[in-house]
Amino acid sequence: MDPLIKHHLVVGREYYLTGEYAKAREHLEAVLRVHDDYADVHNMMGVILYEAGKSAEACAAFERALALNARYTEAALNLSVCYNELGRYDDAKRVYIQVYGSSDSGDLNQLDAYARGKIANMHRDIADAYVGVGLMEHAIKEYRKALQLCPTFVDIRTKLATVLRDAGRLDEALDELIAIREMAPDYLQARVQLGITLWRAKRVAEARIEWQFVIDHDPKNRSCRVYLGMTAD
Repeated sequence: MDPLIKHHLVVGREYYLTGEYAKAREHLEAVLRVHDDYADVHNMMGVILYEAGKSAEACAAFERALALNARYTEAALNLSVCYNELGRYDDAKRVYIQVYGSSDSGDLNQLDAYARGKIANMHRDIADAYVGVGLMEHAIKEYRKALQLCPTFVDIRTKLATVLRDAGRLDEALDELIAIREMAPDYLQARVQLGITLWRAKRVAEARIEWQFVIDHDPKNRSCRVYLGMTAD
């Protein structure tokens, strides 16, 4: 490999791994101008384009990566998500079947931990976007999809609970937060949110217990101190 192209590849990959996509892009594009046969470079470019909101161009990059390496799992996952973003649901399903062999729901259990986590976090990101524009029911569905893949991701379950609460579904929110408390009792963010949800449900004494638990484990938590002060009477 030409030393200059090797330099672009190494530096571009380093920038990519640290999330500095704008800097990574110019180096990776320099590589592709000379070598169009590097599947991982096309995949990285696809991610960069997708994050820049250029889903159609990202799809083309992921497609090229898979044309070069049909068993490139990460590129296939990225392409499937990209197709879904563009409303090309049949194409997304086709890619999924191509890589995993079946469209049955049971195939989720065959995914390795990396793939499950990656897809779960993608669902979370979509859900966060829905929350940002006030589409709570759509967000709830995406958070649930994420948890179907990774039920132990307590941060995602906490987000689901807060959206359920803000949508007025207090009982469901409490079910999720109590489940987190049982699963990860020291996850303080969920305890804070459990207190807020109990307070919304007019169960003030129970809410104060949760906030006091947080203070006992994190004395600098100002929010819980304020909550306890407001509900002192």
